[in-house]
Amino acid sequence: MLRRIPVTLLLLLAIAICFVLELLTGIKNGPLVQLGVNYGPAVRQGQYWRLVTCMFLHADFVHIGFNAVGLFQLGGLFESWLGSWRLLVVYFATGIAGSLVAAGLSGNPSLGASGAIFGILGALIGFLARRHRSLNPQGKSILMQLLFWAAINVYFGFTNPFIDNYGHLGGCAAGLLIGATLPDPGPEPRPEPEARDYGTPL
Repeated sequence: MLRRIPVTLLLLLAIAICFVLELLTGIKNGPLVQLGVNYGPAVRQGQYWRLVTCMFLHADFVHIGFNAVGLFQLGGLFESWLGSWRLLVVYFATGIAGSLVAAGLSGNPSLGASGAIFGILGALIGFLARRHRSLNPQGKSILMQLLFWAAINVYFGFTNPFIDNYGHLGGCAAGLLIGATLPDPGPEPRPEPEARDYGTPL
């Protein structure tokens, strides 16, 4: 299983390294966070790197824990099913899209990988929904699980003032568009995704 998801593991490793550096330099107001957090006024002044760096920074152990589990589950499913390069593109494209929406609509600083994770979730939903007529029962079950947990997490985002729902929705919308246009995997057969619970909050 782990040999089939190298990009997922590399992203998790990068997030873990950044979190260790945050702990060493200051997790709340340290220089790494100050330089890398997504913040609309700073982005509009030309600090565009924040749209990417914020995807690898987290506020505390609970934040990184939930996102790490979500990325492992959803990223692992996507990568083992649709390929490593596609996961890499979806992670950065949807993460940046979520950051742009957050920078444009939110007046608060934001950080975390959840915009990109919502993007992966949206891409999986878009890919499966476009093919819903040809899905086997296992595929339909996974699609319903993904839709359910997307709705639950969006609801949590609207009810929790500390969650940046703009980034979540922006990432998910970009993922839906990408997933709906993704062609089927190449001729090399890929294993069917395992039926399991994808209910970890993001």
